[in-house]
Amino acid sequence: MIRRLAIVGVGLLGGSVAKAARARGVATEIVGVGRDAGRLEAARRDGVLDRVTTDLASGVRDADVVVLAAPVITILALLEAVAKASGPETIVTDVGSTKREIVATAERLGPLRFVGSHPMAGSEKAGYAHARVDLFHGATVIVTPGEASEPAAVKTIVALWEGVGAARVLTLAPDVHDRAVAAISHLPHLVAFALVDAVERFEPGAFDLAAGGFRDTTRIAAADPTMWEEIFLANREAMAAGLGVFREAIADLMRLVERGDGAALRAAIARIKTRREALQ
Repeated sequence: MIRRLAIVGVGLLGGSVAKAARARGVATEIVGVGRDAGRLEAARRDGVLDRVTTDLASGVRDADVVVLAAPVITILALLEAVAKASGPETIVTDVGSTKREIVATAERLGPLRFVGSHPMAGSEKAGYAHARVDLFHGATVIVTPGEASEPAAVKTIVALWEGVGAARVLTLAPDVHDRAVAAISHLPHLVAFALVDAVERFEPGAFDLAAGGFRDTTRIAAADPTMWEEIFLANREAMAAGLGVFREAIADLMRLVERGDGAALRAAIARIKTRREALQ
């Protein structure tokens, strides 16, 4: 049980943390912090938040746990202010999609008790209106402690994510995390954006025929442009490496198509199909 949980940014992820924490009894008091008082009031009226404020220092003061539920660049900008306003016992975590720069920045702030985390759950939709009490149910959350992270603080953040429904909480070094999510999350989003753009350039009239396969494959291309600009740029080194390998994979399949080598093409597709089916 967390006595006071402060959530900075009550949108899709922050709102879902608040809803799950309230429903599951994870925190006695939940404080919402944001820039727009009107948006915060919607969560307070729902009974999800006990108190709301647009004053960051007031919101995080005396909190046991602070969750920074904001885009990566915003989290980086918030860290110093949170470090100054929070008490020595406060544990701070975040939901950022990249971790190396966030963890390094937090560690430069000295006594801040910070443990990075990244819930592998979300939606192409944004905002509190799309927050769900079950968003983290069965999800994987990656915790990325730095060299200065205290074991007790790590344990608290793991318990928080388990408390809001995560089925699996993994611990990874920040740079290992960034390379892994570049492969499994960031690269697929970039590919989905590129696929929609390719159809627009090649045969825009084909959109009228789009059915389940195309819609399923490109669903994530409806995601928030500002958020993904920040993610791609924040993780650009790992993204560049992943894109290089992706280009090789596309080129290999394209060569088989151009050669008309049906047997080799079928074997390649079968190999890929087997790997995809092995995902749980």
